[in-house]
Amino acid sequence: MICICFFSISHSQSIIKKVKLSKIISETSGLEYYNDLLITHNDSGNDPSLYYLDCSGKIIYTRKFDDIKNNDWEDLTADEDFIYIADMGNNFDTRKNLMITKVSKDINDKNYEIINFNYPEQSDFNFKLKSQFDAEALITIDEFLLIFTKNRAKKITDIYKLPKKAGSYAAKKIGSLNTNSIITGGDYKKDLKLLVLTSTIDFKEYYLLKLENFDLSKKKYSIDIFQIPIKKTQIEAVKIIDSFNFWLSSENEKNGFPYLYKFSLKD
Repeated sequence: MICICFFSISHSQSIIKKVKLSKIISETSGLEYYNDLLITHNDSGNDPSLYYLDCSGKIIYTRKFDDIKNNDWEDLTADEDFIYIADMGNNFDTRKNLMITKVSKDINDKNYEIINFNYPEQSDFNFKLKSQFDAEALITIDEFLLIFTKNRAKKITDIYKLPKKAGSYAAKKIGSLNTNSIITGGDYKKDLKLLVLTSTIDFKEYYLLKLENFDLSKKKYSIDIFQIPIKKTQIEAVKIIDSFNFWLSSENEKNGFPYLYKFSLKD
């Protein structure tokens, strides 16, 4: 059970690169790597497409899935062979069709599988402004997928575990992190055993939360918190480059365009 956290706050961070993205991906909401390209997607109600970008922000390839619906794609993650697309946006706790779509990394493969899931702790599906079962962060670790919820009511994130196989499942809660904020994105780098999450308190300031030596057996974690020095935007996704550098993406919001940022923790 993951439940106890210790915090430290640091201020030695900076944006070292800022790239304007196409308005085609104005609601960018996830980041992943493939063959030296970044992959992103839009969220609710947009085309069910993955967009492959170079580091200048140019869209190199668009991969559309005609038979899949984008109800509210919020994140994506990948292992050696597959990409997992998280259709789990649930802003008001009303959805009963939460799912993760599993597709091959091979862009010519049109096949896909669906991992349907529910939260067994949720019994009330009435409209709520302070939702507890929304989620915008998905990672793959070992043979599992982990979901980090966006709990507006308690300002924590609950962690749920799912298998990677097609089917219908009750997601298993394995613990919580007391983040004192709501989670908007996440990534895990296996060789570093590094988990990072992006979060916000008031949708005005955003933070990167860093958890080192993350695995499924530990019960206590130290969370290092870094304020992201970007204003008037909405950080929706993060991708780890190394222990000190990260890609971030933001929706267009007040800036008029979505952006890709390279965020560094080095002085």
